[in-house]
Amino acid sequence: MANTDEIKKELLSQAHTIAIVGLSPDREKASNIVANYLMANNYRVVPVNPGHEEVLGLRSYPSLRDITDKVDIVDIFMRSEKVLPIVIEAVTLKPRAIWLQLGIIDNEARDLAESNNILVFMDQCIKQEH
Repeated sequence: MANTDEIKKELLSQAHTIAIVGLSPDREKASNIVANYLMANNYRVVPVNPGHEEVLGLRSYPSLRDITDKVDIVDIFMRSEKVLPIVIEAVTLKPRAIWLQLGIIDNEARDLAESNNILVFMDQCIKQEH
């Protein structure tokens, strides 16, 4: 079986579309910095933020359930206690992976995703891993 680094490398080389939950329009926020990096590296970013109709010049969706396109990775920038309902929505999109950014840990959400054959990375920055 491949090690975690090999799994991440394969995932990040094959993924095209990344939904970023909690993507902020504030250029100083980590979510904005990561989204800009991902776009500069040819990923399609789909903002998910109910407080904004547009982020980074892109249509922002109120929730994951509003996205109709195929999503390869759901990248979550929300406090740990808000993660489970997001992962419940994410499972319906059937992404290849759910990524919880630095400092975000939710074992129940991880178990739910993994029971649906979705890779989970917790407490890791997708930009740093890329």
